[in-house]
Amino acid sequence: MKLTARELNRATLARQLLLRRETLGVGEAVRRVVALQAQQAASPYLALWNRLADFDPAELDAAFTGHAVVKSTLMRITLHAVHADDYRAFHEAVQPSLRAARLNDRFTASGLTVEDADALIPELLAFADRPRTSPEYEAWLGQRLGAPPKPEAWWGLRHYAPLLHAPTTPPWSFGHRPSYVAARRRPVLANPEVSAESLRKLILRYLGGFGPASVADVAQFALVQRGRVRKALQGLAGDLERLEGPNGEELFDVPGAPRPDEGTPAPPRLMAMWDSTLLAYSDRSRLIPPDYRKLVIRVNGDVLPTLLVDGYVAGVWRPAEEGIEATAFHHLPDETWEQLAAEARSLTAFLADREPQVYRRYAHWWRKLPSAEARLLSGK
Repeated sequence: MKLTARELNRATLARQLLLRRETLGVGEAVRRVVALQAQQAASPYLALWNRLADFDPAELDAAFTGHAVVKSTLMRITLHAVHADDYRAFHEAVQPSLRAARLNDRFTASGLTVEDADALIPELLAFADRPRTSPEYEAWLGQRLGAPPKPEAWWGLRHYAPLLHAPTTPPWSFGHRPSYVAARRRPVLANPEVSAESLRKLILRYLGGFGPASVADVAQFALVQRGRVRKALQGLAGDLERLEGPNGEELFDVPGAPRPDEGTPAPPRLMAMWDSTLLAYSDRSRLIPPDYRKLVIRVNGDVLPTLLVDGYVAGVWRPAEEGIEATAFHHLPDETWEQLAAEARSLTAFLADREPQVYRRYAHWWRKLPSAEARLLSGK
């Protein structure tokens, strides 16, 4: 079966709860969408505001506090919020990448070896029985080593070890100075067989939330070697559908997952920074027109808050004093602007009690963006 580009787009929107806002609890919503990018503390909240009817951010606060949803360094070696039941398998699946990227030459420049890290981590996790700050961990490490550690030592350990970000400060549960606590269900470390089995679990979860997808897409989402992905897919051959993409590429999917017709309407959305849908594929044209990719994914990796129109990125947005400033990269019809204005009113009300000027620190990018049309969408 051959799929068109728009069919792939609609499949993603359906599975990511972006064709209509769903009535779901926070935990189930996070499970359904697999993982929410969480480098910026507000982004998981805005991601769920886009996806859930009557979303109450206090529910996500409570989910973080109660460890029903957890935040940690996972796929692509970046911060994600995931359902607690997924954390162990996800961490085990990406461990080879975490190990290679964080227990590397930079780490060993601290004077520690990879073997030292393996020996230290059980003691580190015992010390992490409650939330502690980076200075506390560095002091502990200094006592353990008998000398003040170089910064690279804690840098490598905190990213590789199964540590969760502990909720700290409002308005979005996590502040700029994180605290860390050991995961309650600890992953198995440095075990290739366990990692391989967990990668198969991760792939099934990924395809359920983002499929159909190619080997390259899976590898990009998780930042794992394509050879590992191919081997894992071979082990799942009897559980997956094989499809053909618009350019003849081989795609994989879980049977029975939604694949709406390409003509299915897709309502406009004001997407969070680093929304997972924009980063989950090697072929990012699924949601980002190629001409716009470098506009919304900046040279340093910042992924700007975007306008999603008819399922595709059409521009960017940022808070303004009296609402939302929306910048479109091409002409949009008046009906679309009216729908975006309704979203802006809802978003302005949502942000009012938390952070009305969310993402303000990234406003400098707007000086470098083209604009076909920019409008102030009133928050009233």
